[in-house]
Amino acid sequence: MSPTFRSLSNRNYRLYAAGGVVSNTGTWMQRIAQDWLVILLTGASGTALGITTGLQFLPMLLFSPYAGLIADRFPKRRLLQVTQVMMAGPAAVLGALAITGVVQTWHVYVLAFVFGIGTAFDAPARQSFVSEMVGRDDLTNAVGLNSASFNMARMVGPALAGLMIAALGNTVEATGLVITLNAVSYGAVILCLQRMRVTELDTPEPMARQKGMIRDGVRYVRGRPDLMMLLAIVFFAGAFGLKFQMSSALMATEVYGKGASEYGVLGSVMAIGSLAGALLAARRGGQPRHRLVILSAIGFGLASIAAGLMPTYLAFALWVPVIGILALTMITSVNATMQLSVAPELRGRVMALYMMVFLGGTPFGAPIIGWIGETFGARWTLIAGGGITILGTLLAVAVFSRTQGMLDPEVNNRRRPVLLGARSR
Repeated sequence: MSPTFRSLSNRNYRLYAAGGVVSNTGTWMQRIAQDWLVILLTGASGTALGITTGLQFLPMLLFSPYAGLIADRFPKRRLLQVTQVMMAGPAAVLGALAITGVVQTWHVYVLAFVFGIGTAFDAPARQSFVSEMVGRDDLTNAVGLNSASFNMARMVGPALAGLMIAALGNTVEATGLVITLNAVSYGAVILCLQRMRVTELDTPEPMARQKGMIRDGVRYVRGRPDLMMLLAIVFFAGAFGLKFQMSSALMATEVYGKGASEYGVLGSVMAIGSLAGALLAARRGGQPRHRLVILSAIGFGLASIAAGLMPTYLAFALWVPVIGILALTMITSVNATMQLSVAPELRGRVMALYMMVFLGGTPFGAPIIGWIGETFGARWTLIAGGGITILGTLLAVAVFSRTQGMLDPEVNNRRRPVLLGARSR
């Protein structure tokens, strides 16, 4: 088997990836349909789009520490089956409200928040579960293939959602049908998790409940300047830079005068670059270096600024794969580094902190970027987002890179602190 796809030789991982493709396709369909639903209900309000996105990711900020604790205390395979139900429920309700024509903007806000709660508890369990299916040597490859699977779905989902909405009359009811399909898609993940061979999973012993477990995880990360730098970079990128879903909706409608199908195509074109970046990461394997994260973050910011200056829809569509390659290079490198460099018994809590910082910054950044787009024009959502990402990355490097050897992961592995023996009181 090609080195790029070596993790697929693992049966459990194949099942996991297959269920993920189906579910991720549905998720991307809902993202497009939900944004288009807000556009139809509010008349293309950038602020409303930002509020919706922010509310959907706010639970990451509120609940991630508890979600990481639960991921360390309970079997992740069972926990993931529960979280699929938690996400399917609000999707089904929002779809039904839209199909019946009674949906209002505040319904979208509330259900986006409820959906986000399920996502908050799903993310750390899903991220740390990968290391239970594959060995340490294949972890970077599996993380890259996860991103590839996600972006294969991203190629299909947005275009399919846009075409379905357009074919059904570009109505609120059409968006409801697409959202309902996503609710059904979570069944694929539940089925694939059920069919896994539990004996082939490298499952650590769930930790017993102890006082101060969340604080132990935070204290562990605070004692690692290398991880703190990575978290700072992904905060700025996640909060302000990685807002292509919102930015592309505003660019398609306000700058280029396009409709739902062209908007959906932009998401799929973006995914081509993201898929390429994920496959490159899977093929690269090994321990990612911090320099790769820094350079890809700066490159991503520059590419976003350039996208905001593109004169035509065609030029914009042809450029966005570059953004996808650089974004996925940064994301997969950070993800693999976080998982490879922490103790297994802390992995759920550390990955929860990573997801909290990465996605939890969205409630702050998304409304700001939405307001910038509404006040100064859609192009500035990309220009400002890219500029803030660059400045934030340089600031993170300046603050945290003073620790000797921090940019060398081999040095960090030798200097890694041991698991705290005494619990916080």
